[in-house]
Amino acid sequence: MHDIADLESRGLPGVFVASSEFIEAAAAQSASLGYAPDAVFVAHPIQDRTDEEMQILADKAVDELLAKLTENS
Repeated sequence: MHDIADLESRGLPGVFVASSEFIEAAAAQSASLGYAPDAVFVAHPIQDRTDEEMQILADKAVDELLAKLTENS
């Protein structure tokens, strides 16, 4: 979240991507920081996925990611 906050403070849009396991942690950190960046959550887990499985996750998330990056520009 700090990276996204830094990007946005420089006028660059930012969205973070994380697996669904981190939804609650992201909400807690967001509340703690007083900053709510846009986020896209993908299916968990990701660490043991093959390249092909990662490509499928990316393909499923790209439209949402692009929409969030461009909705306020």
